[in-house]
Amino acid sequence: MKFQQKLNGIVAKNNSLLCVGLDPDLDKLPKHLLEKEDPIFEFNKEIIDATFDLVCSYKPNIAFYEAYGIEGLKSLKKTLEYLQEKCPEIPIILDAKRGDIGNTAARYAKAVFEYWNVDAVTVFPHLGKDALEPFLKYDDKLVILLIKTSNPDAGIFQNLQVGDEPYYLKVAKTVKEWNFSNVGLFVGATYPKELADVRALFPDSVFLTAGVGAQGAKTEEAVKAGVDKNGGNFICNNSREIIYASTEKDFTEAARTKALAIRDEINKYR
Repeated sequence: MKFQQKLNGIVAKNNSLLCVGLDPDLDKLPKHLLEKEDPIFEFNKEIIDATFDLVCSYKPNIAFYEAYGIEGLKSLKKTLEYLQEKCPEIPIILDAKRGDIGNTAARYAKAVFEYWNVDAVTVFPHLGKDALEPFLKYDDKLVILLIKTSNPDAGIFQNLQVGDEPYYLKVAKTVKEWNFSNVGLFVGATYPKELADVRALFPDSVFLTAGVGAQGAKTEEAVKAGVDKNGGNFICNNSREIIYASTEKDFTEAARTKALAIRDEINKYR
């Protein structure tokens, strides 16, 4: 099944554009989970069980697993296998922010789509078309290109003028010319004008965004700028605000309550 079909199905089923970022940090996990053999997996499992009927996607960021070495990566594999077994209809985005050339890009693509077996990955487009093609050949997967990131200093380079337009927009226009069917775009919710500019270029494409919540983006502005004409194709990631809604034994209930509130807030502006 192609990513677009999978996304459409779960958006309709769960009435949701919310993506939960599975970004575990042992320093922030509820203390009682630290007694478990694999606290990272147990934490993720509890969050998934509490929210799977409220989301359109899950997005583990690989850095939060690599930080704990081989054991952390084993926890990631267990998490992905749990998701694929419990809720195979929910697409998984691996936030890996890859970007390299030739054979290296091909190895990254193989790892992401064959070993980790996820539905989408984040990739930097700045090395050019030939660095993206190893990912794009997996035509049932989505390759999400980082066009404008959500951090405060994103504009230092991404807004540099190239002729009469900013670099991020020049990148987006160039990607548009390549006409790949399985490209998605990332634009941070903290930059609604830029989000609207890129959406105008890609009216029917899948967009991923972040920044609503802990990074301070305004939900209404972001959603109105990012959704397509049918109020969809817009995946709103939230990590910290949901998964760390509580660090006590009630963390699952708190995560579900927060996820429900954020999902409904997003839906108000679709």
